[in-house]
Amino acid sequence: MSLGPYAPFIVTSYALVTGVVLILIVWIAIDYRRQKERLRDLEASGVVRRSGRSAADI
Repeated sequence: MSLGPYAPFIVTSYALVTGVVLILIVWIAIDYRRQKERLRDLEASGVVRRSGRSAADI
């Protein structure tokens, strides 16, 4: 497979995009864990989600 004279640009571009996508995946996973922990802490302190209430509670 020959990429021609633009091979370094193409390979670098693909490597950078792959790196950015991996960083975003890790960032989202870390943020998800933090949000779940925060929600757990809030629920433990007595705060309830509106979506968790039934119609009879209103």
